[in-house]
Parts: sequence; structure tokens; C-alpha cells
Amino acid sequence: MGIAEALQRLNERIHEVCLRVGRDPGEVRLMGASKFHERDALEEAWKGGLRLFGENRVQEAERKFSGFKRDHPQVELHMIGSLQRNKARAAAALFDCIQSVDRDELITELGTLTLERERPLMVLLELHTGEASKAGYPDVEHLFRATERVLSFPNLKIQGLMTMAPFTEDKEIIRGSFRALVSARNQLQSRFPGRDWSCLSMGMSNDFEIALEEGATLLRIGTALFGERRP
Repeated sequence: MGIAEALQRLNERIHEVCLRVGRDPGEVRLMGASKFHERDALEEAWKGGLRLFGENRVQEAERKFSGFKRDHPQVELHMIGSLQRNKARAAAALFDCIQSVDRDELITELGTLTLERERPLMVLLELHTGEASKAGYPDVEHLFRATERVLSFPNLKIQGLMTMAPFTEDKEIIRGSFRALVSARNQLQSRFPGRDWSCLSMGMSNDFEIALEEGATLLRIGTALFGERRP
């Protein structure tokens, strides 16, 4: 099955799950997690209608997307992997959103680097919700403080939260991870009213249907879209 066909089938599954649980499919975005997949795969996904991509590594993203973004200016590119401070300058220049904001030092670095940026850099705060995920803020109190730090920089624009569920076949553990993110979002909405908390980035190829059932608005899909990674 080709990428365009896989994309169509994924969109159909998203539509079916949303209707089953009483959600509007239009509020869900599908991201192509394109780590280890080359320009031909990106082009095929683009032709199939995909406009949102996520990359884990800054150097790989620079190599693949500098030309792709020039040829397809409507593309939206998110950083979804762990971001080291020494890569923050390049990331701030290349990506439209940093989803993996997991520590205060990174917020300060990105905020300083974007002071002269023409458009705000979108950010998501990452919450640690499972043993398989080593990154992310440990609890809501840390998210409160991180949010205050983000809001202190004029060219950082908070958009919501992200998490990675533990890699397990136990659906209740996965569901609990996603529910923890929703709970954190609800508390942040109460503490910071008027801010945009609409993005809940959770759910990947193996668990995105559960994520949809629990309220995900952005799915990070790699294998189910592009096939097995080529390391």
C-alpha cells in the first residue's frame, strides 16, 4: 500500500472513531512523523494532501526540509523529538512549532532566540505521563511555572500540550496517560484563561484510536503512514 492510500485510510479511520465517540473529525489534525523517510516519501504524502510533518532531529530536518519548504511554502513543520539547547537556534529558524518543550532552560533559550523573529514560534509543553517517556515536565505545578515563563517572551506562542504514552499493549495504561494530559490541559485552562490550549498532541500509529477517544486534536503518525522506518 502506497503512502497516499495509507493517508486516505488513516483519515477514514479518524473519521469513523470521531463519529463513534461524538467528536467533530474537523478538529483533528494528522501529522506525518517523517523521521528516516526521504524526500520522495514527503512528496508522495504531500500529493495525498498532507500538509503537516514532524521531525525528531534538527540536522535531519534541515537536510530534508530546507528545499521542501522552499518548494512547498504552505507546509507546516513541527519538532517532535528531544531538543538540545545547542540545536535551539537552528530549530527556531526551521520549525513552525516546537512540541517537545520539556524544561525551563529550553524555554528561556527559545524565547531569547525568537525576540527578533517575524512571526511567533508556536510551542507545546510536554508532560511526562509514563515510564516509557523519560522527557517532559513531571506534573501540573511544573507546567504552571513553565507556562508563566513562556508568556514572558513575546514571540513564543503557547498552543497546548503533548505527551508520549508508555509503549505497552495494556490499553488502560495508555488511556490513563492520555487522560492525564487532558486533566492537565483543563487545569491550565482554569489557571490561564484566554490562552490557547486547543492542541493536545497525543497518539501515534499504535495507539491513535485510543487517543482520539480521549480527546486528541493532533496525531503523530509515522509507521502507519510511511511504513517501517529505514534506520
